[in-house]
Amino acid sequence: MSGTKRPGTTQLRVGRLLKAHGLKGALKLELYTDDPAKRFVPGATFSLQVPKESEWHGKTLELAELRWYNGHPVAFFEGVADRTVAETLVKAILWIDADVAAEQEPDAWYDHQLVGLRAVRDGVEVGELVRVEHLPAQDLLVVKTPEREVMVPFVSAIVPSVDLEAGTVTLTPPTGLFEDLVDPDPEPEAPTPE
Repeated sequence: MSGTKRPGTTQLRVGRLLKAHGLKGALKLELYTDDPAKRFVPGATFSLQVPKESEWHGKTLELAELRWYNGHPVAFFEGVADRTVAETLVKAILWIDADVAAEQEPDAWYDHQLVGLRAVRDGVEVGELVRVEHLPAQDLLVVKTPEREVMVPFVSAIVPSVDLEAGTVTLTPPTGLFEDLVDPDPEPEAPTPE
């Protein structure tokens, strides 16, 4: 990704440009933020994640206006005056620099804060958190154990606490998530008739 972040900031992915909309340079937008009214204000500047060969690599976009059409957000950017230019931005991912202290909500963490934490279950370390998967239904914490990688739903019932200072994430997973289920009462084998 282009650009360097300022001290005390982190980069947040806030959207992706889906397709050109109309003839005046607008782009249909997929939002990755719960607060589009705060993120997509006129004058907001976005870093672009695009392939290196793209003419937009290393550049930024400034939002002129965000409109809603049939419940879908459509963005107009400075310098993107027609559909031809807009089509060169399709699939670009938009990032912003965000102030870490101002952005931090209770019980909300950035991926970079979680990766590397020790995963603890019943007081015993079971692995290390290696990445966070962002899926439409929910986020998953990927914990690397000595045997394999385990995907843990990032919900309070299964991940009751994250302690950044201690470097731990506490897990209360359902039976079978970390271990292969063993039948506690196997059926005795029927004797074979002779």
